[in-house]
Amino acid sequence: MKPKIHALALGIGSLFLARCAPTAPPSSSGFGVMPGGGQVRTYTLKNANGMEADVINYGGIMTRLLVPDKKGQAGDVLLGFNDLKDYRTKSPYFGAIVGRYGNRIANGRFSLNGKQYKLATNNDPGGIPCSLHGGLKGFDKRLWKATPVSKSGQQGVRLDYTSADGEEGYPGNLQVTVHYWLTNQNTLRIEYEARSDKDTVINITNHNYYNLAGEGSSTINNHQLTINGGHITPVDAGLIPTGKLQAVAGTPFDFTTPHAIGERVNAKDTQLKYGLGYDHNWALNSSNGSMAKAAEVYEPTSGRVMEVWTTEPGLQFYGGNFLDGTLTGKSGRKYPYRSGLCLETQHFPDSPNQPNFPSTTLKAGTTYRSATEYRFKSR
Repeated sequence: MKPKIHALALGIGSLFLARCAPTAPPSSSGFGVMPGGGQVRTYTLKNANGMEADVINYGGIMTRLLVPDKKGQAGDVLLGFNDLKDYRTKSPYFGAIVGRYGNRIANGRFSLNGKQYKLATNNDPGGIPCSLHGGLKGFDKRLWKATPVSKSGQQGVRLDYTSADGEEGYPGNLQVTVHYWLTNQNTLRIEYEARSDKDTVINITNHNYYNLAGEGSSTINNHQLTINGGHITPVDAGLIPTGKLQAVAGTPFDFTTPHAIGERVNAKDTQLKYGLGYDHNWALNSSNGSMAKAAEVYEPTSGRVMEVWTTEPGLQFYGGNFLDGTLTGKSGRKYPYRSGLCLETQHFPDSPNQPNFPSTTLKAGTTYRSATEYRFKSR
């Protein structure tokens, strides 16, 4: 007589097999064609919980991120566009990989090994020129080689790009690899790796604009933010760090306990005046290169929570101060003032010109590695 197998046991066994079965690589579809004929494709990463992430090989841009809310309903939490032309001509770095050097370098100049390098100046806050996010044609505007990848419980896409010696003024032939992974633990993991044949400087990050209430929602001012950093790197009128650290205690920059983003953003504060709000780098409490929690964002209406974990020493919090309602997003709605936020894990801005900051020099033949995780849940 054959033994009876309980239905619950069958269910658990099926779940175990599903969890342990090899994960298929993500699917892809066409997204558009570059003016020179290069093909741009979308790679759709999925997990077992209804999360999805779309990544295109132009700029390594994440164009969509579906995240469940407290009712289990998945919604897109990223600002962005529906077509390639808008990303090419209008985008304020929506969802992109930025580099070689994310953030600003003063006057577009730095010295390395006794030689001065001149970069394009493509940004001028306060009328003071600087090089921003890699220059006129940084990593955000390049066509990357994309390869769908997978491992147990994770779908991903590998992106490769070689930045030639002298590109945008930077030294060295730099080989860059970026992995996006989506796990069944509702984690979006981004891994960065690079090698150069000459000493160079490097600071790569992702520039997703989040609104946890859902793409097209009016503001991020009600999002509750916590940042695990007791100091910022204060800036001058050109948004270039002064080289000092400034304690956040007693200022509108103290997010060591949760505060609504809009609670103090209009306070009378010189740093807020320079940034038109929050557009500053926090020196994180844990900066030894190991994965540590940098920040947490909670949106009360949806119940969505996003934790930011990183190996980087800094975090740029940008509150969407330059969004002005002129851009129309994926849902057909305008993106008004402060309708998206960025939490960019990084080394500090202008580090090549700031000897007291953690170094961004990559020595020839050595490997640059960095990792960041965006962990999602709800409450």
